[in-house]
Amino acid sequence: MGWFIGILLVIALVGVWFYADFHLGLYLHNKRWKKRSYPLRKGHLQLITNGVDLFETYFKDLREARSNIHILFYIVKNDRFSQIFWEVLIEKAQEGVKVRLLLDWIGSRQVRKEWIEKARSCGMEISFCHIPRLPFLIFTLQQRNHRKITIIDNRIGYLGGYNIGKEYIDLEPKLSPWRDYHIRIRGEGISDLQNEFLVDWVRATKKEVPEFEDNFVDNEDFQMLHRFYPSEGIGVEHHLLKLIDGAKNSLMIGTPYFIPTDAIMESIEAALKRGVSLTVLVPETADHPIVKEASFPSLRRLLVGGGQVYQFEKGFFHAKVMIVDGEVCDIGTTNFDRRSILLNHEINCYIYDKNFITDVEHALEEDISHSRQLSLEKLNNVSFGSKLKEILGWMIKGLL
Repeated sequence: MGWFIGILLVIALVGVWFYADFHLGLYLHNKRWKKRSYPLRKGHLQLITNGVDLFETYFKDLREARSNIHILFYIVKNDRFSQIFWEVLIEKAQEGVKVRLLLDWIGSRQVRKEWIEKARSCGMEISFCHIPRLPFLIFTLQQRNHRKITIIDNRIGYLGGYNIGKEYIDLEPKLSPWRDYHIRIRGEGISDLQNEFLVDWVRATKKEVPEFEDNFVDNEDFQMLHRFYPSEGIGVEHHLLKLIDGAKNSLMIGTPYFIPTDAIMESIEAALKRGVSLTVLVPETADHPIVKEASFPSLRRLLVGGGQVYQFEKGFFHAKVMIVDGEVCDIGTTNFDRRSILLNHEINCYIYDKNFITDVEHALEEDISHSRQLSLEKLNNVSFGSKLKEILGWMIKGLL
């Protein structure tokens, strides 16, 4: 009997340590956080929704780089496509282009050491961010850099939902075709993306901010208005609430995971009560266990309030997008879940250009045409296994 009590005591102590580690780490992070905001910018933004199309353009831009390449990805895999990515960067480094690559330690844990060693021997600078550390091991293990940004020659930028791996170019049968929204950016906002990369780079490397190797100025007369919003587990909820509370006619939300905070959920319900039309698009296929079922309680509340929910059936839907009244579009790296909103480092772009928003609306309409409308009756009659996953998801929703 004594050993059983001992085991219970150990479990209790571990639980207390986990709880104290996470919440004290979160508290200190919030106290130290300094807000970074960027002005309204003019530029040209191109929406890309297919991985093959994206990376054809992306690799072309990389190969044409003449001065510097700065890249931050959450995930780079260990597969042939990822190897090609490394080969392109190594080739540019050998040509004398300054290449800096920053990767999230957990998301890119599969990257081969020999790729890193070869790249460094060719002059590339590589660093990993968000490495778990004491004294707040549990908190730092959970907070990740989920950004996916690229800046080439300080004149071309990329931002969105795509990472580097074979599934993103439709070579993973279970998740193909992969549907995502990414934007290619030119114009004034590139300096803001560059600054965000450098903030993360300095934190990871503990080195001074590198000088710009290229002072190229893009003089084209771009007119698409947009603004970047970085977040670090703080700030996302405020901006989402502001958008939702300001909606007068319509809200369209596309996300792979729908597990919003209580405040955001209440804001959406309030929008439904004042007559705002709501459409939510989520995937039918899940790429992680539990997250699909964890969304069921929130989706039920939307359906009860009169919202429409669609499940994408033509592959896997991974886009992070919201359109408010057809006037503002939010695209970036932030999922509509608590991990992205309250923990991860993310970056989004708010776009105010009508033509671009129309392109995004058409993309969403196409995706909805490949979806099935979800009914409250179906959600209320899920299998016993799904109910168990739903309960487990509710218990750990703060980490999803």
